[in-house]
Amino acid sequence: MELKDKLITSFVAFEQQLQGEHDTLHNIRLEGLKTFENKGFPTKREEAWKYTSLNSILKNDFCVLPKSKIAIDYKDVKEYFLGDSDTYKLVFINGIFSAHLSSTTHEGIDVCLLSSALTKPKYKMLIDAYYNTCADKTDSLTALNTAYAVEGAFVNIPKSKVVEKPIEIIYLSTIEDQALLVQPRNLVIVGENAHVQILERHQSVSECSVFTNSVTEIFAAKRAIVDFYKFQNDLETGTLIDNTFIKQKQESRVSMHTFSFGGKLTRNNLNFYQEGERVDSTMKGITLIGGKQHVDHYTLVSHDQPNCESFQDYKGLYDDNSTGVFNGKIYVDKIAQKTDGFQKNNNILLSDKAQVYAKPQLEIFADDVRCSHGCTIGQLDGDAMFYLRQRGIPEKEAKALLMYAFTDGVTESIRIPELKSKVAAVIAEKLGVTMGFEI
Repeated sequence: MELKDKLITSFVAFEQQLQGEHDTLHNIRLEGLKTFENKGFPTKREEAWKYTSLNSILKNDFCVLPKSKIAIDYKDVKEYFLGDSDTYKLVFINGIFSAHLSSTTHEGIDVCLLSSALTKPKYKMLIDAYYNTCADKTDSLTALNTAYAVEGAFVNIPKSKVVEKPIEIIYLSTIEDQALLVQPRNLVIVGENAHVQILERHQSVSECSVFTNSVTEIFAAKRAIVDFYKFQNDLETGTLIDNTFIKQKQESRVSMHTFSFGGKLTRNNLNFYQEGERVDSTMKGITLIGGKQHVDHYTLVSHDQPNCESFQDYKGLYDDNSTGVFNGKIYVDKIAQKTDGFQKNNNILLSDKAQVYAKPQLEIFADDVRCSHGCTIGQLDGDAMFYLRQRGIPEKEAKALLMYAFTDGVTESIRIPELKSKVAAVIAEKLGVTMGFEI
């Protein structure tokens, strides 16, 4: 049975498994399932998926209703956290919440399970106002997640609250004897003048075939500040489709950093919707892959109000037979005068067999704007390499120095020191060098 048919026929059993806990979402789930049934999984015939195929992934016989809990000791997974830093943590193993690895709170802020927010009456107004209101209901994979999502992170930051420590959302996969499909759903609500830092990570702990179809909705109220980081360093048996939707109100600032270092196939769909004046949206990313890995970044910034800014800066380093895709779009509505939109995508091919497909786009209907985009694909600077080699620096270390410098514009903007160190360490590991300095 094909995976699409399996998902459609398993839906009744899935809802029965919930035992009536989420009846309020029944109609929303049915609508999502109907959209997925009509559209199915995306194919390369669609322009947005022209360079990314899911065919090899969909051949697996995925388990779509994981039930059993698996216990993991902290010492076995602590490397996937922000060191020994004091953080709020929401940890999920094979899609199921792990209480002993997590640190939740309701003291002044809410950092808890989405299932709790969906079932408790005190959160009903928030759920009705925000849940599934920002996500693209026409996208088939988002609709599939809406039909099957039951667990994930719920973060609610009240007005004028500054969260003093980062929030970690960690999804771990460990099933080795069966292919696993997990569909986490995150809802983040940041109130007026509030500030929060969040790190999201999807990680297969062992050589298991896992397909993660994730959806995150983020709402930033007036003058809210949100720093969101995605750290992707999966094993090469993991596939991640990440759909993130961000809605911003007046004078809010949201920055999204995406670090893609691992996984068999990764697709990052990032959508910003600016719904107030003087909004600032920032998207930055580093991709460093090799082998036959494939990373696809698909971004959209919808400028719907005047006097707003957006900034995109994506760096890619591709080795062996890896493939990179960047498809970025800036849309400017006719009323969005004084828009300042910038988009940059720079790529370095470290192998003759590596490939990059880039498609920067501007769609502008206003006449008083400043929008630009640029894209480069090339190799390491030969003159710079010669300069370093002439000063006694070995070839491997010289390449590493140039690649560190290439990514510096992104890494320097990381506001969590522990994460900055972790990113630097992973880059050094990927390049096969010992880091004797910080970036």
